[in-house]
Amino acid sequence: MKNSKLMELITKPITVNPNMSLTKTREVLLENKVKRVIVIDKKKPIGVITEKDIAKKIYELKSKPIKSIKAKDFKPRALFILTKDDSVRDCAKMMKKHRISLVIILNKNKTLEGIVTKTNLIRIFLKNESTQMKVSEIMKKNLITAAPSDPILHVENLLLRYGISRIIIKRSQKPVGIITFRDFVPAKIPKWIAESADPSEVQEYKFKKGLGEIHANQMSYLFPFHATDIMTPNPVTIQSEEEVKVAILLMIKHNISGLPVVKKSKLMGVITKSDIVNSLAK
Repeated sequence: MKNSKLMELITKPITVNPNMSLTKTREVLLENKVKRVIVIDKKKPIGVITEKDIAKKIYELKSKPIKSIKAKDFKPRALFILTKDDSVRDCAKMMKKHRISLVIILNKNKTLEGIVTKTNLIRIFLKNESTQMKVSEIMKKNLITAAPSDPILHVENLLLRYGISRIIIKRSQKPVGIITFRDFVPAKIPKWIAESADPSEVQEYKFKKGLGEIHANQMSYLFPFHATDIMTPNPVTIQSEEEVKVAILLMIKHNISGLPVVKKSKLMGVITKSDIVNSLAK
């Protein structure tokens, strides 16, 4: 399984050109229900833009018109590249080491052949009948959570501070919602910031490692929205003793990257595509 070649897993990505506007790029993400797009110039990949990049860029605009931002204006990130002859283990190791969700596959002439994502990798488990790993064996038990009443700026602060992709919203030890960076992409967030907050103060809050109670109270006017306003309610969950294959099927069916793990409805942890990929890297 781990020695299989990547040529069996390559998919064609959604691409944009360097001059596509931020608003159009965001539309492409939403319309295609993808988490990232590849920026290409003359058939060669020059960048990747994710939902997280879009969310952060919107907040960094300050007085700059949103229509003026192009795909080429996003901060360039390292591109991680393999060939179709590399193995599943090679790809999993690269993803684990660099904490990435996508590897770019190039042709011999350096043009874009396709991509391999975590979703492509985890499908390997479904083809292997002998794999009976339990969710409890690889799930994360130490969770960063929030309450339904927490301000959305607090939630985004947690996402950025801990470098995580989702926050589970819980009430009485039960998961009642999930917030990911995808929930910050729609235009409703920039609108209220423009109406009720100085963007520089928002930036100051988001990237601080923590706020004292007094400081938080002074900035309370920044918090008109709460987790319940943007979270996805009634999240799909999985029992801790289910097989990992069941978790994979749920993730693929619902187009999500992680599942709260429960036992008798009580939140026990979370299992993500990263956890499954990491097991392939061993």
